[in-house]
Amino acid sequence: MDFMTAMDISSSGLRAQRANLNVISMNMANIRTTKTVDGGPYQRKSVSFESTPVYSPFDKEMHDHLNRELHGVKVLGVTADQRPFKQVYEPHHPDANEQGYVTYPDINVVEEMTNMMQAMRGYEANVQTIQAAKRMFQKALLIGMG
Repeated sequence: MDFMTAMDISSSGLRAQRANLNVISMNMANIRTTKTVDGGPYQRKSVSFESTPVYSPFDKEMHDHLNRELHGVKVLGVTADQRPFKQVYEPHHPDANEQGYVTYPDINVVEEMTNMMQAMRGYEANVQTIQAAKRMFQKALLIGMG
């Protein structure tokens, strides 16, 4: 694996974790949203990832066998969670129904914070990988100059 391939793989991980953090932040921001443009409460969202080859088919033929199966990650999509909404008795809320219940999204703060910490650690791991690859490349240049 060459220097740029290592950077491509790590940068794909950075993009995926950034998208994941954006969705988690959106979930946290809408934890009490009872009305959206579509009508009804906000629906929790999650990001789906997929493994994707780093090399094109032509590149695969030009590289040795060890480098052929390198994969990065890409965001497959953002999906709405199918959890049922929470019903909370708040008769004075403007969005309360006839029985006095307000429909809120079923977003668990602890779960979202755990997901956020996991995404941040994944992001940091990819940053560390890029920094390590840069240090190795710099060392290789110094050896070549000497």
